[in-house]
Amino acid sequence: MEYAANIGEKIESRFLSLTLEEKTSVISHGVAIRFSEMNSRLFLALSKIRFFEEKYRMKLSELEEKGLPDNADYEMHEDYIMWHHWSDAAEKAGKQIEALQPIAKYGVFR
Repeated sequence: MEYAANIGEKIESRFLSLTLEEKTSVISHGVAIRFSEMNSRLFLALSKIRFFEEKYRMKLSELEEKGLPDNADYEMHEDYIMWHHWSDAAEKAGKQIEALQPIAKYGVFR
């Protein structure tokens, strides 16, 4: 971790030495790429969630409320774990998109 922190400090130092125009360009391009990645992640996560909702004909919150049935098989237990994973992934991607939107609305600076 110390090595990564050292690299981070070096990158930050070099970045701070750029002109305002160069910094703005780097940030806007980086945000555009990250925004696109997060939208793709959100789309994938939501499609996985829909798959489980259709398969079990309920939302995860309903399953949480009822609990897994006593006769739930291995597949349902695995699906339950993955359903939670995709739900968490969708929430995280949504929050990251929300955080990036104020910068992304300016578009890519050249």
